Amino acid sequence: MKSNLWAKTILSVYKYLERIAGAIDKLVERQALNSYYYFSGSSIDNGVLSVSKRIIELSERKVKLINLKILTENSLKKCDKLLAQILIAKYIDEDTSENIATSLGLTLRTYFRRLNQAEEQFYNNFALQGFNSKKLSTYLANEKWIVDVYQKLVNAQINDSEEFEELIKC
Repeated sequence: MKSNLWAKTILSVYKYLERIAGAIDKLVERQALNSYYYFSGSSIDNGVLSVSKRIIELSERKVKLINLKILTENSLKKCDKLLAQILIAKYIDEDTSENIATSLGLTLRTYFRRLNQAEEQFYNNFALQGFNSKKLSTYLANEKWIVDVYQKLVNAQINDSEEFEELIKC
C-alpha cells in the first residue's frame, strides 16, 4: 500500500511542479541581482561563495522537480490508456469519482477497482525507472511540501484503518 501512497502523492503534486520550477527561476534571478545591492551586518551573507551556493541549491532543487515531472509523464505514458485517463481525471483534473465513472462508462465499483489498478501500474512504471518507495523518500526528502502531502496520505490511511477496526469490533 506504500506504493499507492507515493503514486497518489506524485500525481497530486504534479500540476504544481512547473509553477514551482518557474518560481525557483525567479528566486535565482533575484538572488543574483540582489547580491550586488544587498548589505547586511555581515558581508559573508553577500559573498560570492554564499550567493553562488544559494543559487546552486535552488538550481539543484529545480532539476529534481523537473525530473519528477518527466518521470511522472513517462510513467503515465506507459500506463494502459484507460488507467491513465482515470489517473489524469482524478489527480490532475480533480474530477469527482462519479463524473469520471460516468464519462468512462464504468460503474462506481468498477471505477474504484480500476483506480487502484491504475495507481499500482503508475507506481510500477515509476519503479521501473529506478524510483521505488525508498528512492523517492530519499530523493524528495528536502521537498517538505511533497513530504507533507505524502504524510497526510499516510495519516489518512491510518485513520481509515482505525475506523475500520472500530467497525469490526462492534
